[in-house]
Amino acid sequence: MYFDDIPYDTAPPSASPLTLSQLNGLVREVIELSMPDDYWVTVELASVRESHGHCYMELVEKDDRTNTPVAQARACCWRNTWMRLLPKFMSATGQPLLSGQKVLLRLHANFHEAYGFSWVVTDIDPSYTMGDMARRRQEILRILREQGVIDMNKTLDIPPFALRIAVISSATAAGYGDFCNQLSANEYGFKFRTQLFPAVMQGEQVQDSVIQALEVVNGQADMFDVVVIIRGGGSTADLSGFDTLPLAENVANFPLPVITGIGHDRDRSVLDFVACVSQKTPTAVAAFLIDNLAATLERIDDCSRRVTQYVGRRMQQERFAVQRLEQRLSSAVVLRTTREANRLEQCSVRLSHAASARLMYERNRMAMLSDRLPLLAAGAMERARHRLAMLGQRVEAVNPVNILRRGYSITMFEGKAVTDSRRLSAGDEVTIMLASGKVGAVVKE
Repeated sequence: MYFDDIPYDTAPPSASPLTLSQLNGLVREVIELSMPDDYWVTVELASVRESHGHCYMELVEKDDRTNTPVAQARACCWRNTWMRLLPKFMSATGQPLLSGQKVLLRLHANFHEAYGFSWVVTDIDPSYTMGDMARRRQEILRILREQGVIDMNKTLDIPPFALRIAVISSATAAGYGDFCNQLSANEYGFKFRTQLFPAVMQGEQVQDSVIQALEVVNGQADMFDVVVIIRGGGSTADLSGFDTLPLAENVANFPLPVITGIGHDRDRSVLDFVACVSQKTPTAVAAFLIDNLAATLERIDDCSRRVTQYVGRRMQQERFAVQRLEQRLSSAVVLRTTREANRLEQCSVRLSHAASARLMYERNRMAMLSDRLPLLAAGAMERARHRLAMLGQRVEAVNPVNILRRGYSITMFEGKAVTDSRRLSAGDEVTIMLASGKVGAVVKE
């Protein structure tokens, strides 16, 4: 098809054309006539902003399966109505309207010739939002139970000497200052060591900021006994940042006991459910840590008293035992002394009799030896003479003179008898001793 084939009616319209404002006015009249009522509508807030006392919202409906928007619209809440609805909503839910919340709004259709169509918010039902928040919280808790991690941090014991505290909070939060002041001013004089790991404690950045702080603490876990997550302030505040699955999983699996003091009196966040200990406020957390150490001190004092009492009783028992032993020992010493004295006396008498008998025996023996001594001396002298005669014969037999008489000779060299021919060399002069006289000679070979 070509443009030349399209019929073109050049005839002017039969009626006068409308202006845009007239057309928009007709639309406004139609809407006012056909939709005069207010409608309760469930929506999700894509964005919320305040300007000059008015509140402007972007509404969205998302597909439950794909989470993609299937409807969008603008809405506004004029100042007079907004000033009335916001305190009511915050008083009921404990938080302002935020992006991502599901709310139940009463809407009135509005069409303005200059600004177009929008919905005007005339009322908000906070009970729906509270129910949605509760449903989301219960869903997260259900997932944690199915994973088996909801009570993991609770299985950790708070150390009895929990003095090294890792604090995750905002550095400017009033609750952080109250927490530190209460710890330092405790009545027992305990010296706590705290280290702050700054984190955002309100708004959409809570989850990522707190998880990042937990990762830093985990990198130096050996330096701390417990982790404290606190935020403070006198007003009710936003808990949605503490009702997320990733943050709950991090706390549930953390290797150190986690103590929370979120500062919300009416409701508990998911973080409170998974933490090892949950307290209402930062000062309550400080009081818990002080009481924990005070209980440890009391147990130590009690043990000290019990040990002192036990030692006292034991010493008294041992003192009585020593006294009984002294009495028994004294009696035993007297008895033993008497017994040994009698024994010594008996031994003395026996020794005296034995000495007398021995002396008499030796006297008799000496008398007998005295009678036998001349005979024994004569026999000994005879045996000695005989032995001397035998020795004389042996000496005479080995006398060199007698040997020489039997035809032997002794060769002398340099005054010494030669017993080895290797001592002599050709030309050496030697002397040969004979039985009668001596002869000189010269060695030839």
